[in-house]
Amino acid sequence: MSTEMANTDPEGIDGVRMTWNAWPRTKVDASKCVIPIAASISPIRPHPHIPNNPYAPLRCKTCSAVLNPFCRVDFSALIWICPFCFQRNHFPHHYSGISETNVPAELYPQYTTIEYVIPTSDIHHALPQPVYVFVLDTCMIEEELRFAKLALQQALEFLPENALVGFVSFGTQVQVHELGYSDVSKVYVFQGSKEMTKDHVLNQLGLLGGVASGRRVGGGTGQGFQKGVAHGHGGGFPNSGITRFLLPASEGAYIIHSRVEDLGTDKWPVAPGHRSLRCTGLALSVASGLLGACLPGTGGRVVALVGGPCTEGHGSQNRRMPQFAVAVTHIIT
Repeated sequence: MSTEMANTDPEGIDGVRMTWNAWPRTKVDASKCVIPIAASISPIRPHPHIPNNPYAPLRCKTCSAVLNPFCRVDFSALIWICPFCFQRNHFPHHYSGISETNVPAELYPQYTTIEYVIPTSDIHHALPQPVYVFVLDTCMIEEELRFAKLALQQALEFLPENALVGFVSFGTQVQVHELGYSDVSKVYVFQGSKEMTKDHVLNQLGLLGGVASGRRVGGGTGQGFQKGVAHGHGGGFPNSGITRFLLPASEGAYIIHSRVEDLGTDKWPVAPGHRSLRCTGLALSVASGLLGACLPGTGGRVVALVGGPCTEGHGSQNRRMPQFAVAVTHIIT
């Protein structure tokens, strides 16, 4: 291997690593793939070529997406079109000097990832509360599950007090823990082998709209990034689902501690020579859907502690283990 190949950065400036070199163009090609098509994304991975902008990002007024090189720009009318929702957005006054030969860093094609350094005077108005949803795999042996619990509990201690936290556990089934009731352990269970749409999951959680569990559920299009910040600093939340599934770390950490202590290894029976039934794909989908429903237009982080490959539902591999294979379990954070 040459020195140039050895120094190649496979994740690049965007911190994205694929399981395969090319994306299948048709469903037939996708069905022939032996390795599941997936991407590992590290949004806060440092890189020397990532630029720093000393101002807040410019966001779409509908979906809160950030101005990026894939946006269509009308320089004469000072309008940019969001590539996600196709909303036409006007540039603010301080962008009035842009042109085809004078573009901001956000529109450079090589800068697909940018970090923003928010001025101290604007940081409280520009940034929402940090959000973390912890996803814990219970298809482990007792000793490894104990270490995973300790890792999760230690992570909770390092979070800022104003951070919002949520908790999802999974094995053969997915359990979404409702943290709003500290006195009663309330859990929503989803079967890992069933195909579920995002709307079905959110409907079961009471987050799809209308009135759920005696509470008015918001989550409309208008409750975007900036409104979420305003509500957060005003003492309320734009969606009452937050108070059910996401709590400030100062309150939620204690509840998650107690829920984690009560968890045991997954008891679902496994046939000899087969892996445990682990529905990782559905668990991550439910966690990301929970974030999107409770805090639309706001970034969050799903922290998954996984003990092995997905073998049930979306993203599953062959459940049967080769006779020559050695079963090694890793905890991936």
